[in-house]
Amino acid sequence: MTMRVLVTIPHYFHTSREAGYTRPHGSNAGSDVARADALAQAISWLHRLFGPAQHWIDPKTLTAPIANGDLSCTADVVVCTTANRHVLDLLRLPKGAFEHRATSASPLLLGYECHEVLRERIGRYDYYAYLEDDLIVRDPWLLAKFAWFTTQVGDEALLQPNRYEVGPLTLGPVAKAYIDGDLPDAATAPFQDVSILPELSAKVLDVPLLFRRTRNPHSGCFFLNAKQMAHWSARPDFLDRSSAFIGPLESAATLGVMRSFRIYKAAPACASFCEIEHAGAAYLANLRRRGG
Repeated sequence: MTMRVLVTIPHYFHTSREAGYTRPHGSNAGSDVARADALAQAISWLHRLFGPAQHWIDPKTLTAPIANGDLSCTADVVVCTTANRHVLDLLRLPKGAFEHRATSASPLLLGYECHEVLRERIGRYDYYAYLEDDLIVRDPWLLAKFAWFTTQVGDEALLQPNRYEVGPLTLGPVAKAYIDGDLPDAATAPFQDVSILPELSAKVLDVPLLFRRTRNPHSGCFFLNAKQMAHWSARPDFLDRSSAFIGPLESAATLGVMRSFRIYKAAPACASFCEIEHAGAAYLANLRRRGG
């Protein structure tokens, strides 16, 4: 049976600094063209990897039979915006590539509108996802890895991707970097106890893997299976629009799932097992300026 995934994306763009933004974010930095390109890439890759239009070319018959049928999936994408401050009119995507949900939400709380969409559609999908608008999935096995992980350890645990950036080789000696190092213990201690089952190990394709309870559960995204989504949405703090974890943007992406599940990430030695690309090279450029 074809798996179905719902992906919600909060998207906001305005050329001037909005009241309430005390530090730079992607939503008020860069050009509209660059932001449109990042969002278009995020949406396009979801359909390329998880959509049904995948084929292999048979040169003998000049036909294109279906490929990757064992990973068959369909992706519905909903982009949530507010106050007409967005770059959706610049996206060169075919009709039906995404659904636009216009809201009147505060820009900083727009991610919680995505949570509302996820809850509205419980029972219709196998996976429910939240994705910041500058994140690009490159791994066609990502959903299969999430399913494998919960089969191994249970739905009480959630595997989060490691965010990374890549840049041109001319940028410096670091061509790829994972950008979410450990936070101070105080940042997450009110919401999680990383001493509970701190490590899990496994072997895939004869490669040893290590997963650790992370002191930085933020990935700018999450992917929940149907049971996990139902569990999270039933909590009394669901949609409380809290900003308790770093700020409202980070809280929308991370606080709810951190309060609901034991969060793991693949350890640095095997970080690429579960990863997601952060568009641009802002962190890499900063690393270069510091001489890293």
